[in-house]
Amino acid sequence: MAVITRYIVVRDGVELDKVFEDKKEAEAYDKMLDAAERLAAFIKAEAAGIDLGEDAVDELSVFLAKNGPEVVGILKGIKAPPAGRSRTKSKDGGKAAVEKEEKKAPAGEKPAPKGKK
Repeated sequence: MAVITRYIVVRDGVELDKVFEDKKEAEAYDKMLDAAERLAAFIKAEAAGIDLGEDAVDELSVFLAKNGPEVVGILKGIKAPPAGRSRTKSKDGGKAAVEKEEKKAPAGEKPAPKGKK
């Protein structure tokens, strides 16, 4: 007779269908689901002007959480807006910020250091 240990993630008192044989995998899956929940709450709260259904938000949140390292790599370097400023787009749809960024330095060149020309 063999004894087999299996790990099942339980969320809100409900066992999920996925069964793991490794505790680390089960914990990683649970953390991914936690991240997806936080992403869904953020999207629902901050994207009031975007028409997304409940299922679409949930699917998108899980997708982003599963691909977290790639998403972080894509978003790396984006700074949070200054305190008191809205996270939503400006009236010009963010074009001014893009134009300003393009004027900083031509592609492939480093901007000149401040105070030196």
